[in-house]
Amino acid sequence: MSQPQAAHPPLSGAQLVIGTIAVSLAVFMNVLDTSIANVSIPSISGDLGVSSDQGTWVITSFAVANAISVPLTGWLTDRIGQVRLFMASIVLFVISSWMCGLAPTLPFLLASRVIQGAVAGPMIPLSQTLLLASYPRAKAPMALSMWAMTTLIAPVAGPILGGWISDNISWPWIFYVNIPVGTVAALATWAIFRHRDSIVKKAPIDMVGLALLVTWVGSLQVMLDKGKDLDWFSSTTIVVLALVAVIAFAFFVVWELTADHPVVDLSLFSLRNFTGGTVALSVGYGLYFGNLVLLPLWLQTDIGYTATDAGLVMAPVGLFAILLSPVTGKILPRTDPRYIATASFLIFALIFWMRSLYTTGVDTWSLTLPTLIQGIGMAGFFIPLVSITLSGLPGHRIPAASGLSNFVRIMCGGIGTSIFQTAWDHRSIFHHAQLTEQANAFNPTFDQSMRQMQAAGFTEPQAHGLFNNMVTQQAAQLGVNDLFYVSAGIFVALIALIWITRPERAGGGDAGAAASAAH
Repeated sequence: MSQPQAAHPPLSGAQLVIGTIAVSLAVFMNVLDTSIANVSIPSISGDLGVSSDQGTWVITSFAVANAISVPLTGWLTDRIGQVRLFMASIVLFVISSWMCGLAPTLPFLLASRVIQGAVAGPMIPLSQTLLLASYPRAKAPMALSMWAMTTLIAPVAGPILGGWISDNISWPWIFYVNIPVGTVAALATWAIFRHRDSIVKKAPIDMVGLALLVTWVGSLQVMLDKGKDLDWFSSTTIVVLALVAVIAFAFFVVWELTADHPVVDLSLFSLRNFTGGTVALSVGYGLYFGNLVLLPLWLQTDIGYTATDAGLVMAPVGLFAILLSPVTGKILPRTDPRYIATASFLIFALIFWMRSLYTTGVDTWSLTLPTLIQGIGMAGFFIPLVSITLSGLPGHRIPAASGLSNFVRIMCGGIGTSIFQTAWDHRSIFHHAQLTEQANAFNPTFDQSMRQMQAAGFTEPQAHGLFNNMVTQQAAQLGVNDLFYVSAGIFVALIALIWITRPERAGGGDAGAAASAAH
């Protein structure tokens, strides 16, 4: 982060090993919680007596609270100290996880997830700071590759672990698993890092900017989440939320560009590399995360997969991601990062196009192959784009740029989830209406199908009910195919943003700083 730091020598021996494990465990727990609930939404929704649409708030509430707290990390670090803030984040994360598991109602669960997301915000940037300070400068790439491995394994382990727990134990345990992991991470962190804290200083905070940030982000997310239930702009509530979000955002932009100590440094968007890199990374992440939620939900609600099986379909993404990430780190300093990012986006476009061809009779191999290939794209997704985003920035602006880029990315992840839910619903309704138009006595195919069903012993109402069920499943299939196809097209279009940037060839220090912001 940007705070002045007391000079501490690198760690060595057992202390370095324990310190690395402690920080990695905290990151693993944090990142795991962004995806562990994805495949468990149907279980949570059913148990709490709410719809799957309402259940997705479990994901979006965490994402939004997390997005709001990330820009505050620098200010909090100055006031509290990086080790004390990191420790507080872990302890509060464990407590809020326990509260999530105990939740008797959806509002209680959502409140606990908001707390969990808020305290998780500082953990990612501080884990990078602590890890980089623990290793000699020459070994910084090794430290960051180990850190990157953790962030790649966790999203893969999340759906599998979440699915298995939901099927075999009960959904509260997807949150209870954080308690032992967090406790070990907190104890080990305190043992190794307690004498390595940063210098604390009084730093002013932009309260007006913070209030406007919370207002527009909160209003926007609630609008996106409730829009489908309230029939969008035919609802006064949605109209009011949209107006509040737009007005608060407008005031936020003006205020932050003129404030002495802005909570978010928006002037960074005047830089070509930062804007191109951040928008490409954030929109790409929103598409990836939206699909990460959509795919297991579709498999469970329409294809008849269990939560465990849906999780296992998502698992192969980690194989190539983990194997190829160190390779990306090695070739990046010698290559134009735009080539790697372009290749990554083309791979994402390919796998979404492959998924757009799915039918209701899709087999396991057809589901698994694109996920396996996606791992290759993942390995070239984060680090090249972050190096482009931070390219050419002076050292003192990198922490602010990293915080803002992470903020936009996390927000896009939350927004992507909401948009994909709503769009899938709308496209399914559209296709259902189109398919139902064919259900009339003048259509010989439909008429023949009805006669065959009645000959098999079905009454006329039963035959029509069975036909409607088939149409509903097919409409949901066509709806999800539409979203996969559009996602492929957007990934191709985003390549243009990569090529409006002009990244400078980074040296070791800049590359290390850039990579340290990648997640």
